[in-house]
Parts: sequence; C-alpha cells; structure tokens
Amino acid sequence: MATTKTTKTAGTAKTAKPATTAKSYDGFTEDEREAMKERAKELKAGKSRSPRAKADGEADLLAKIAEMPDEDRVLAEGVHALVKKVAPGLTAKTWYGMPAYARDGKVVVFFQSAAKFKARYATLGFNDAATLDDGDMWPTSFALTTLTPAVEARIAALVEKAAGDA
Repeated sequence: MATTKTTKTAGTAKTAKPATTAKSYDGFTEDEREAMKERAKELKAGKSRSPRAKADGEADLLAKIAEMPDEDRVLAEGVHALVKKVAPGLTAKTWYGMPAYARDGKVVVFFQSAAKFKARYATLGFNDAATLDDGDMWPTSFALTTLTPAVEARIAALVEKAAGDA
C-alpha cells in the first residue's frame, strides 16, 4: 500500500506524492515513448539534412525494414514494393520509426510491424492526407498477416487511391 508523507514549510503543509515501490505509469508504454523518441530524431535529422537527403528517406526506411523480425520484414518489403510500383510519386521516409510514404511532406500511408507495439498483427494504415474518403465512414487501417495476390491487389488499389495525384 502506498503511503504519503506530509511536510511543513514556512507554515504550510504540503503532501508529497505517494511513496510506492512499483514503477509509476505516466500514460505511455515504453514502446510508445520509444516511438516518440524516434519521431523526435526524425524531425531533428530532417532539419539538418541537405535538400537532396531530405527528399530521399528511402535508405532510412529500408534500414527500419531490415531491423524487423522476419515475418514483419517480409510483409514490409512487399508493401514497400507495391507502394513504389503503384504510387512512385510518394516519398519514402520513416515516421515514428515506421516505414511511411508521404505526399508534400504529409504521411499518406504507413506500415506498422506487429513487433512495434507487441501487437497480434502488422497494420497498414492511412492518415487523413490519404484520399480514401467514402461517404460518412471508411476504414483507415487494416490488419495484415500475409501477402496473397488478392491482398496485394487490394493494397495496390488502396494505395493508388490514397496517393491521389502523387
């Protein structure tokens, strides 16, 4: 059980934070904090890079894919090949340490490996810069477990639509 400690300073009583032996939870998991640190590094690196290096983040993206466990890496490589084929106007980059593809600097589509946040499956996601709008409600992320010809065709169609004029 946590205990509190009260101290008096210059006539006022102050209650300190509860003393606890358990690690406190600040609202973010360790994985989430790591992703935020990666994003901060990406932003800092983007400011210090030359215009040519800023335009080509593909090396960083490929390095992130290479770090993934085999199952996620195979999926990420397949997604990367599809995006490059159907939307060559999108710029490859990393975003929160994940492979991503942007139009005019805004991330349109990204791949989140299952290992990134210890999830059950990898995710193919689309941000609001994607042009997937369809009525009053539409999906913006998809669980991805394997790349079959049917799945590849669906990804290609989604990426092509999301990329718009890119």
